[in-house]
Amino acid sequence: MSDTYAPPQDPLVILHDDHEVLLVDKPSGLLSVPGKGEHLADCLITRVQAVFPQALLVHRLDRDTSGVMVFALTPHAQRHLGLQFEKRQTKKTYIARVWGQLAPKTGTVDLPLIVDWPNRPKQKVDHETGKPAMTDWRVVRSSDDETRVRLMPKTGRSHQLRVHMLSIGHPILGDPFYADGPARAFPRLMLHSETLQIRHPDGGASLRITAKAPF
Repeated sequence: MSDTYAPPQDPLVILHDDHEVLLVDKPSGLLSVPGKGEHLADCLITRVQAVFPQALLVHRLDRDTSGVMVFALTPHAQRHLGLQFEKRQTKKTYIARVWGQLAPKTGTVDLPLIVDWPNRPKQKVDHETGKPAMTDWRVVRSSDDETRVRLMPKTGRSHQLRVHMLSIGHPILGDPFYADGPARAFPRLMLHSETLQIRHPDGGASLRITAKAPF
């Protein structure tokens, strides 16, 4: 992982906005929230708040992950959405390109995760002290040396998809933490938050927003 933080300067891509919620397409390489220090101040929430000053954080995506992120535009919406994430009532799907041929066509990884303290922010599988983590996967297509896969996390642990794919021998391409050799030699992490389904804070109707993967 390079120490230099040079986030992309792409214009803000708004997928949906109304009186309660805002959904945007986060570019890869941009922090969701500020890091420690002035050099890590540029992030998605500050860019969002430049246009929507009332925007409030609900959840995060890793710096290297792109795709759909929701922000609340009222305190009520923030509480409502926060509970949905906490109670795992949201539905998320991701697209990833992983190393090797993933077989069979569908499966589930059910492995508990915990922070790898000496190597943080890396996470690791730990059957004694890890927190439950579960990911469903479905192959979209595969070639000789890689597989395009749709990932449906059932829990929201840090780096969950990255560690789960690594644990079954198929690291996500371009992963600066968990891939090595030719699997790492890609211009970005090949992981994208494709769809997010929530219940709208005003009335509870289902809202499903999609952002096409840029890879």
